[in-house]
Amino acid sequence: MAEWTAKRFWKEASVVEANDGFTVLLDGRKLRTPVKSELIVPTRELAEAIAVEWDAQGEKVDPLTMPVTRSANAAIDKVAPMHAEVSELVAAYGGTDLLCYRAEFPRELVERQKTAWDPLLNWAADALEAPLKTGIGIVHVEQDADVLAELAKRVAKMDAFRLAAFHDLVGMSGSLIIGFAITHKLLSVADLWRRSRIDEDWQIEKWGEDDEEVSNSAGKKAGFEHAARFYFMANQASLTLI
Repeated sequence: MAEWTAKRFWKEASVVEANDGFTVLLDGRKLRTPVKSELIVPTRELAEAIAVEWDAQGEKVDPLTMPVTRSANAAIDKVAPMHAEVSELVAAYGGTDLLCYRAEFPRELVERQKTAWDPLLNWAADALEAPLKTGIGIVHVEQDADVLAELAKRVAKMDAFRLAAFHDLVGMSGSLIIGFAITHKLLSVADLWRRSRIDEDWQIEKWGEDDEEVSNSAGKKAGFEHAARFYFMANQASLTLI
């Protein structure tokens, strides 16, 4: 993994066009992924964000300060070779979507879920042609197979870069519909993150939270925001919304 050498070996990172995309050069040398693939991304914006991360490195390289680079590597090395498997894994969230499982009580929590989640399900039924059913508690809700197939087709249309980001958006929120709401810019990223945390926030209000929970929550939110940013940087202007 030459690019992850412990010490900085380059002076400047630059962006150039390459093979119907863009790549980053380190003093003229093409940047490669951990498995030695050329790091070619679909948009200049994404390549420039990667170049900024490499330019910002000090004497020692710290991969933890390079989230865009790490996401691009994951898209190329992990998602692209297993696109069908990853898209199926993500689409499966439609069968157990967070928004479909409602509390029976207390009344205040029931109302919070209804207020936050019903508009998203109504939007999905209309805009995505995917009406999902809701149920009470943790008992499995059997969704219509045609509806799940429609959602799966939308996921499968994503390229590896958008799918890598979408995977994180859905996994962190527990909701395929919230993931699609992000990609369609239905609401702000912050608002949609808050709607995914209705149950957690309720528990915190009732029982409080410790420092570790605060840190974990902040880390998850930052990861969610990064995934949304990466999705839109990778989304070419010529591509329609999925």
